[in-house]
Amino acid sequence: MEAYAVVETGGKQYRVQAGDSLEVEKLDAEVGSAFELDQVLAISDGESLTVGTPTLESVKVVSKVVDQKRGPKVINFKKKRRKGYTRKVGHRQSLTVLTIESIG
Repeated sequence: MEAYAVVETGGKQYRVQAGDSLEVEKLDAEVGSAFELDQVLAISDGESLTVGTPTLESVKVVSKVVDQKRGPKVINFKKKRRKGYTRKVGHRQSLTVLTIESIG
């Protein structure tokens, strides 16, 4: 088994390995810059698992910002029949694409 970590960002948890690419909620970072994910909840070296309470203090996951983009449009539509009431709202989430470089 390969080493992996469980990190938290944007209120969500992700299981990541070195070389993985993932989309997270928008982070304030420039494209091409390095970004440290410091809220590491658990880490495994392939043999043993270490779980934080709630986070591991000395562990950082280093990633690179690949892109800043927007997700697909989500439509929220409400209707009450026979009342003439309709409501349509669209939303696009801003996302940051990260590539995990190292766990340590």
